[in-house]
Amino acid sequence: MSDKPLILVTNDDGITAPGIRALLEVMAEFGDVYVVAPDSPQSGMGHAITLDSTLHVEAVDIKGGSQVEYSCSGTPADCVKLAVNELLPRKPDLCVSGINHGSNSAINVIYSGTMSAAIEAGIEGIPSIGFSLLDHSWNADFEPLKKHVKTITENVLENGLPEGVVLNVNFPKGDIKGIKVCRQAKANWIEEFDKRTSPQGKEYYWLTGNFVNLDKGEDTDLFALGNGYATVVPVQFDLTAHHYIQQLNTWDFEN
Repeated sequence: MSDKPLILVTNDDGITAPGIRALLEVMAEFGDVYVVAPDSPQSGMGHAITLDSTLHVEAVDIKGGSQVEYSCSGTPADCVKLAVNELLPRKPDLCVSGINHGSNSAINVIYSGTMSAAIEAGIEGIPSIGFSLLDHSWNADFEPLKKHVKTITENVLENGLPEGVVLNVNFPKGDIKGIKVCRQAKANWIEEFDKRTSPQGKEYYWLTGNFVNLDKGEDTDLFALGNGYATVVPVQFDLTAHHYIQQLNTWDFEN
């Protein structure tokens, strides 16, 4: 092992996804790269972990290169746990997740397997970044992103991140005007369920819906993305509503 940074690369679209291949190309410029990623797509898995079945890991060589690669039968969070505890020679200096095929801006960060992998690494005390592109296509063009991924990565390696903070980075499709630091927009999905009947007569449902932006602020990730900028949102995995603790302490819990 060299004295270069040790970098863990993972994702939720699966180890063969073009997005993770693009991310690998950039990370190879910075240090020794290990890939531990799901063997199949795990989008929308959030922070799920495998508890009731076995996990399988296989060393693979997708397209050659100097990186060490493992495919894992588990979730993105499983991949990070296995990497840190079993597969890597030491604790990595950086974890990057993505590049996701699709947005993880606003409330999508909650459901994202991409960001959950980065957050899991953050829980382990590893500086971590989740990268996403607002293009679901398997043939999405990741080339324009690479210089910005490099810039953001350089800054994290140089400056580090505070304990408990992970970066959520999203890129617009097409030309990128620059990078803006933003807050997460208040937006959510209005779900609908498409109810159908199978040929066997059993009812089943497809989840559908519309994404609604309820936030008119011009300092949000959705506003910046809509105007052609990449967004960097610092997120934290301490979900405590600290501002409400004092108010809760006025409640009567004795009766």
